[in-house]
Amino acid sequence: MRSAVWLALAGALWSPTAGAQVPVPPREVPSLARLSSDLEALSERIKPAVVQVLTTGYAPGDGLLVKQRASGSGVILDPDGYVLTNAHVVQGARRVQVALAGLAGGPPGARSILKAPGRVVGAVVVGTDRETDLAVLKLEEKGLPSLPLGDSEALHPGELVLAFGSPLGLENSVTLGVVSAVARQLRPEDRMIYVQTDASINPGNSGGPLVDGQGRVVGISTFIYSQSGGNEGIGFAAPSNIVRNVFDQVRRTGRVHRGEIGVRVQTVTPALAAGLGLRQDWGAVVADVVPGGPAAEAGLRIGDLVVKLDGKLIENARQLEVDLYPRAPGGSVSLEVRRGDERPTFGVRIVERPGDPERFADHVSPQRNAVESLGVLALDLDDALALMLPGLRARTGAVVATADGRSGSDPLLPGDVIYSVNQETVSGIDSLRAALARLKPGSPVVLQVERSGELRFVVVEPE
Repeated sequence: MRSAVWLALAGALWSPTAGAQVPVPPREVPSLARLSSDLEALSERIKPAVVQVLTTGYAPGDGLLVKQRASGSGVILDPDGYVLTNAHVVQGARRVQVALAGLAGGPPGARSILKAPGRVVGAVVVGTDRETDLAVLKLEEKGLPSLPLGDSEALHPGELVLAFGSPLGLENSVTLGVVSAVARQLRPEDRMIYVQTDASINPGNSGGPLVDGQGRVVGISTFIYSQSGGNEGIGFAAPSNIVRNVFDQVRRTGRVHRGEIGVRVQTVTPALAAGLGLRQDWGAVVADVVPGGPAAEAGLRIGDLVVKLDGKLIENARQLEVDLYPRAPGGSVSLEVRRGDERPTFGVRIVERPGDPERFADHVSPQRNAVESLGVLALDLDDALALMLPGLRARTGAVVATADGRSGSDPLLPGDVIYSVNQETVSGIDSLRAALARLKPGSPVVLQVERSGELRFVVVEPE
């Protein structure tokens, strides 16, 4: 028996397959390593479209105008040279330049981790939108790397996002975080909402993109909440669905036209539902319909319960206001309402919001209306403009159509009416220019301005 066992063992040792190695299953790459690799690849794909915005301006200091330099971030959204950034990054700037990341030359196959700085090119401010704090710049470049805008409404709390930009001037930096909230309002009645994130955002990140896992821009980093002045994990980005409307309009016309449909809605509460006899204790009820407005024209009534906007369920008044906010005038929306036992649907026109201070921008041109020493484009106050600015204190003056903010902490704003320069009455653009021209170089310039029905003095540092 013992010899038979030895023979069997010997046969096994000498069999043709005995020397072959048993195949070992491939070792699975840990999920963390895969995530790290994916983030690295995504970062390399995004960085060429992220830019640093460099500005030069002047500010008062020790009785003199002192040159100031600042920087922010931006992202290329169109390969023909259109860059989006924050309005506060370029406000008051005399010169705007953009450092293009990752486009500097180098030897083929270069592998050094120390990258050459990108090319710096001049930029023109196409337009700004103060309400969303966004600005569009134009470069004289073609074929640039660009990023697509994503759908910010598809974001969810806890979703991973990357923030790109130049915090504290450190160009082409990237940080990782999650979406903390998807529709944060600064004040309860604000139509403007923000994506909140804990991705590290610091001064200098302003205007940089917040990017999702597919490389789409889902927000533009705008501001932070901080007690120290640095990142504390509470950053806010303008959501891409609002950014898209601003970017398209400014690129096309130089300004943003905002729309409304002529209704005021309130969130339904159980008490409101009981008192009004509504069929549900949630949603948005029409509290007012502007006489002669689009909603009245379409047939909406006070007491209608708004159920859907363009097929999307409306759960409260805030949601309806926020969903209408990015809609531009000239279009229309479909509103499904509950009216007793009926569920009618109305097509409602979107018209321009009355009182928009930037509505004068369509009536000016740099060649005709520039008052260069103030950094504004202005119009003569006439009867037509007076109707757009009811209740004015005077019938003559110069109306500010656009302004670059050079008066510092209290800048001139669109819709301001200038009545005098250093107590000399202004009757229009020509007399405004003449009054400014008569001032001695370096003289203080004090404008009497009417803004939103109130008179004030605005001090300007002219160029």
